[in-house]
Amino acid sequence: MLGVHGEAAFEMLSRANALEQQGRSIIHLEIGEPDFDTPGPILNAGIDWLKRGATHYSPTPGIPQLREAVARHLSSCHPVEINPKNVIISPGAKMAIFAAIHSVIDPGDEVIFGDPGYPAYEAAVRMAGGTPVSVKLEEDHQFRFSPEQVARCITPRTKMIVINSPQNPTGGVQTLKDLQGLADLACRHDLLILSDEIYSEIYYGDPPASMLDIPGILDHLFLVNGFSKTFAMTGWRLGYVVVPADLFATVDLFINSSISSTATFTQLAALEAFTPGARKAVETTVREFARRRDVFVDGLNRIAGIRCSKPLGAFYLFPNISALGLLSKDIAGRLLDEAGVAALPGTAFGRYGEGYLRFSFANSLANIQAAIERIDKFVTNLS
Repeated sequence: MLGVHGEAAFEMLSRANALEQQGRSIIHLEIGEPDFDTPGPILNAGIDWLKRGATHYSPTPGIPQLREAVARHLSSCHPVEINPKNVIISPGAKMAIFAAIHSVIDPGDEVIFGDPGYPAYEAAVRMAGGTPVSVKLEEDHQFRFSPEQVARCITPRTKMIVINSPQNPTGGVQTLKDLQGLADLACRHDLLILSDEIYSEIYYGDPPASMLDIPGILDHLFLVNGFSKTFAMTGWRLGYVVVPADLFATVDLFINSSISSTATFTQLAALEAFTPGARKAVETTVREFARRRDVFVDGLNRIAGIRCSKPLGAFYLFPNISALGLLSKDIAGRLLDEAGVAALPGTAFGRYGEGYLRFSFANSLANIQAAIERIDKFVTNLS
């Protein structure tokens, strides 16, 4: 566990909750969790399946009905045919990430990923004995993962490239050309790609490109997704990974040996996520996220010393606060203590996050507007 760090979001949440218990007013913009309820069809199905006794073990890779539903959904959205036999259901997308990495990464293997980026990638690599290799994501490049940058990092020890699009914490979205370039590198150097697409259905504009849109990539691809963000099911712990056919047994063995299987009733309930009622709820949620995003970005850009671009996906802002002249960690700490706004320092997502903060706009519009006022006052008092 040397060099492994926990997610700062939960640490900041704990600090913020402690202040609330002392009577302080805190606006929570630190945690990556939708503030909406799980759509009714899924919730009601979960209750029904609990009452019907769906509380026993499921098969290790998941119940056949959900694996088939996932494969059918992905096949309908992308120019590829997904075999349900290559789908593994997991208790959360994070578990799918760990399962994929721990199944194929040996001590000394190198894994390339973007920085700033979701900290679970580095943690999983380190825990597997691998060597994390970070590539700086540039604001001027819309925080996109450049194939040219990645190519310069490839060595004989490189085993995997990790992609996250739409991205946490920046909201950056890879173009189809970007993904094709990364796929070409993977094929040329016989590398694996782990593509984390957990925010794939939370976007503002054209649908984001997926690695599943790249012909001939399935033999190199771990495609990770889940239900947590899109359907406000973070507490249900339900994700999945599409694995290369020749690696299915290896990943299945890891799941078998670590967590046995995923809760049966959550899987059965998740079948409702593919129905029109649940899809309509998602559309409503994304429209509201877009409204909040626009208000928040405009508000931050009116504050001297803060520069914020509009993310194309996910529900995070990653404003540049370098002009304020303090370290990101200090700004985040003081923002909580002095202004009652919980945010994360950019360095919670890697060393290249210095000079940035991450705000989640998965909170009410009223709270976002109040947060803007508090941040404005805080920055004014800094000067």
